[in-house]
Amino acid sequence: MQQERSPFQQLADLLEGVEPGQSPINLTLGEPKHAMPAFIGDIIRENETGFRPYPPIRGTDDFRETVASWIENRYQTGDLITAEKHILPLNGTREGLFHAAIGARDWAKTQPGKPTENPAILLPNPFYHSYAAGAHAMDAEAVFLNGTNESNFLPDLDELATETHLLDRTIAFFYASPANPQGSIASLQDWQKLIALARKHKFMIFADECYSEIYRTTPPPGILQACEGNVSNIITFHSLSKRSNLAGLRCGFAAGDADFLTQWTKYRNMAAPQVPLPLLAAGAAAYRDEAHVEENRRLYNEKYEAARRILGTDLDYQQPEGGFFLWLNIRAFGTDIAVTKKLWKQAGVRVIPGSFLARRDRQNINPGEDFIRLALVAPLDETSTALSRLKSCLLDQ
Repeated sequence: MQQERSPFQQLADLLEGVEPGQSPINLTLGEPKHAMPAFIGDIIRENETGFRPYPPIRGTDDFRETVASWIENRYQTGDLITAEKHILPLNGTREGLFHAAIGARDWAKTQPGKPTENPAILLPNPFYHSYAAGAHAMDAEAVFLNGTNESNFLPDLDELATETHLLDRTIAFFYASPANPQGSIASLQDWQKLIALARKHKFMIFADECYSEIYRTTPPPGILQACEGNVSNIITFHSLSKRSNLAGLRCGFAAGDADFLTQWTKYRNMAAPQVPLPLLAAGAAAYRDEAHVEENRRLYNEKYEAARRILGTDLDYQQPEGGFFLWLNIRAFGTDIAVTKKLWKQAGVRVIPGSFLARRDRQNINPGEDFIRLALVAPLDETSTALSRLKSCLLDQ
């Protein structure tokens, strides 16, 4: 398998030696800039002696119980998810998603009748780079499933269902909702179709729901709402990075299939990073508070409203249902790479070419080539300035 390169490394190479035409504004990195919850620092200080011991891989009862309560309140799951059997803390979901591929390989070997030769891992295309890194580590075939406008920028599950041979050798499917970068949201019916495929063909679903709390109007349905009381073949991943503007805390969780988690924990206890005890205390406090999350959504939605006003009908702008990116179609103005270079050279606006976030699929199509990604993480005035410059740069040719 070809070694993956970070899209940010590719961008640095692309723009090396090119000076920005105006004061630079960086819209590339999905790193939240809103204020973190005010109570986080106090919680960490109150628990600072917890930095002394090695933290257990399963974290604390308080963290897992708080997460279980949050899941029940958010998704109305009743007692489906328990703190004892169904939840593991993660040192940020990036490591969890990567290590999950190793867990999928080990889990697949325990499934009667499951082929273990030539394993495949399915990825949405575009995709988060940790998915591909996990496939690379397993020497599994990474199969890229394009998200296009025709499929609401999500993998086409009806088309996939006809590929029996591929599904039979699949050990895991990384599936994101809201999608990164397009912001599309899977319906309950989408989740149900995916669950049915996973159970029929014996593969794990790794549901990346890290953007679940950043949405325009309606909370996205989650995979745990669609599983009909049975979490087999399902692991959902959540993080405080986006929800609570705590990317540096490195705290999230995985929840779902108890048998998978039991086996995965044995591996993680030897190789995966733990979450320090003071950070687990801070994470639990963040999951107990919704006021800061509501304010976070308001600030993002304010910027999306600004994008609607500024870009309007002059550009091919579609407001996403969730997340904090714009997936802007720029085919009318040139290739994604040419437009990226032009925006930096003339307007000082740094964006990511869509093709850097995707790969060519089995039909040699890269679904990102007509797009650029903009992260609306900067303050409103800076974001508005960047969008205005972008519009002028593209339209005043």
